[in-house]
Amino acid sequence: MKRLLSGAVSVVLLLAGTLLALSPGTVAAQSQGGPWKVGVPSQGYQLPLTPAQLYRARFILWKGYCPTHDRFSVEQVLEAKARFPGINILVHPEVRHEVAEMADYVGSTEFIAKTIAAAPTGSQWAVATEINLVSRLAKENPDKLVFCLDPVVCPCSTMYRIHPAYLLWALDSIAEGNPVNVVKVEPEIAHWAKVALDRMLAIV
Repeated sequence: MKRLLSGAVSVVLLLAGTLLALSPGTVAAQSQGGPWKVGVPSQGYQLPLTPAQLYRARFILWKGYCPTHDRFSVEQVLEAKARFPGINILVHPEVRHEVAEMADYVGSTEFIAKTIAAAPTGSQWAVATEINLVSRLAKENPDKLVFCLDPVVCPCSTMYRIHPAYLLWALDSIAEGNPVNVVKVEPEIAHWAKVALDRMLAIV
């Protein structure tokens, strides 16, 4: 994240319907120093944005969060390290910035799974992500200690619905000509949503 935001790029922050332009220096400083303070001129915000500023922006950031990953805290990291000296802290990038800063590893769901699978026998892992994934990894790696960093388990109800049975139901419905749970948006919205997705996939 730091490497991504510290370069000489313009970044646009979209928050509650308001667009804010940030200079490259401001973005680098804020990524190091804590959460952004919206609308404070001394931090380099420029209001309102001009079309030229929007055109030059490399990223448009939404200051949102995942309620599941937002539960993980610095205190939980410290407690895990105190209970298990030398433990590996492995977190999803959607956790809070200060939690990611304290982690030994930060990566996607795939990265988390591959890292634990490739780890040596007897290694210990406190994982900050959705509990169903952590439980599955613990079962698949009985030779290692794998547990969720959050002691008060909070499953992600949305991700839990992504289940093979539901996928099969949706595909069967499409094949039968009676698709279910269809999401419809205006053509212009659909166009720009596809542009955004294509650009993200191009990076990957």
